[in-house]
Amino acid sequence: MKRYWKYVRPYLSAFIIGPILMIVEVIGEVMMPLLLSKIIDYGISGGRGISYIIAMGILMVITALCMMAGGVGGAYFAIKASTGFANDLRKDLFKQIQSFSFNNIDQYNTGSLITRLTNDITQVQNMLQMMLRMALRAPGMLIGALIMAFVLNPKLAMAILCIVPFLAIAIYLILKVAFPRFTNMQKKLDALNTTTQENLTNIRVVKSFVREQYEEKKFKKASTELKESTINAMKIVIFTMPAMTLAMNITTLAVVWFGGNQIIIGSMTTGILTAYVNYVSQILISLVMVSIIILSGSRALASAKRIDEVLCTDIDLTDENALHKDITVKYGKIEFRNVCFKYYKNNERWVLENMNFVINPGETVGIIGSTGSGKSSLVQLIPRLYDADRGEVLVDDVNVKDYSLKNLRNGVGIVLQKNVLFSGTIKENLKWGDQNASDEAIYQCAESAQAHGFITSFQDGYDTELGQGGVNLSGGQKQRLCIARTLLKKPKVLILDDSTSAVDTATEAKIRESFKIKLKGATKIIIAQRISSVIDADKIIVLDGGKIVGMGTHAELMRNCQTYSEIYYSQIDKKVTA
Repeated sequence: MKRYWKYVRPYLSAFIIGPILMIVEVIGEVMMPLLLSKIIDYGISGGRGISYIIAMGILMVITALCMMAGGVGGAYFAIKASTGFANDLRKDLFKQIQSFSFNNIDQYNTGSLITRLTNDITQVQNMLQMMLRMALRAPGMLIGALIMAFVLNPKLAMAILCIVPFLAIAIYLILKVAFPRFTNMQKKLDALNTTTQENLTNIRVVKSFVREQYEEKKFKKASTELKESTINAMKIVIFTMPAMTLAMNITTLAVVWFGGNQIIIGSMTTGILTAYVNYVSQILISLVMVSIIILSGSRALASAKRIDEVLCTDIDLTDENALHKDITVKYGKIEFRNVCFKYYKNNERWVLENMNFVINPGETVGIIGSTGSGKSSLVQLIPRLYDADRGEVLVDDVNVKDYSLKNLRNGVGIVLQKNVLFSGTIKENLKWGDQNASDEAIYQCAESAQAHGFITSFQDGYDTELGQGGVNLSGGQKQRLCIARTLLKKPKVLILDDSTSAVDTATEAKIRESFKIKLKGATKIIIAQRISSVIDADKIIVLDGGKIVGMGTHAELMRNCQTYSEIYYSQIDKKVTA
């Protein structure tokens, strides 16, 4: 509750005023049957005349207007409070996800996080709105109607009390059965969202492999499982209403039967019986509202638990304990000291083991090795996308854990293996590197990345709209835009994680040449599959099975590293064969 109080506090007035106005409506509902009974007993049967009936009628109209004002006002403030609460909660949940490390993100699938940000918060919002409208209204009407029932006829009120334990037991059973079913339903919704997201994001791959039928079956399965889990959960709702209605009808019949007999013997008036029937309806309707609140609450509780899982996730990469939060990356020196790392901490095998090397400021270093040798994992430790499990990673002789994440990542530019662009214009995407960059700076970085030519060939140039993920660009074009975006950042350390694999060798050579001018003095780390991409580097690190098996210049490695020479000759042979 302490966590959620922060979302209540800004709308506290709405949280208080809304239920109070609903109490106004409840008071009116409790008074109406009594006023009606007076019209019947005194105005019609008692012979007080038309003036009494008109007076009581006017009083009923005034009461109805007050009820309407209370109901409308209560509903307005309930919506205001619940939507404000949900809005702030959603923003904090999104902020929490944005602060996740790669390791935290690996714990959830994308569809699940989307469901929690949307459907789960909507469930909590709907429940909160219902609570503000019914939480006081239902018990208020129940208590008020019971009091009036006992005031009018205590003996007849006992018939009502007989049905209450039955309804209480039914509500308890509903709550016990409903919660796990609603939890399962939300999990199936996760699966459906994940399937949908994957299919729409990768629709071109689906079509190119003619896998539409497979994806349709996959979606159908996820949708069917959601349908079945929803039906299973909603059976509780389906059963609840008829059970409550049956209880209402039996109680109403009992009241009419016993009340009718009392009218016959003269111990009860027709007006009081009429009011009594209304109070019985109010009591039972209030119990039905309570059961609805509990049903909705069990679903919202399942959603709230899932939201809590995200909010309570311990973020394993923070700069709270950083010793030098104010320092920035100035030179670009990098050092690994006995670094070991693995993604799944219970695995026996290290992804990286005993990494020891130094990269001096301004050096160009190539990293090469077979697929799965740990190249990408190695460079992701530098900007703290992951943390080393053992040893130290230092930038400018300072442990990366002692930097603030913002200052460290501002000083390290990384073009990841997977090129990601966002919806918007080319210029908007490039400005991720520097939001305040001038057009001239953007053009220069695009030229350095060999992207200016193809950008200006588009009709709208830098204002060309990109589809989701840059789907209207080729692989090489996306890579060059991502490089230009990173160059605009002016990093002290530039990491290219196999980011020129879709670019021809001539263009790649021009890009490398531009680095010498554009990033003079910056440290450059190039991960590549092609030896031609790193052959001129100041130093080349060769990885195999998560270990360094060679380090030096191209000439040195050709003499001393069998793994490197094998890669070299395999690529040379392919060129000769081609």
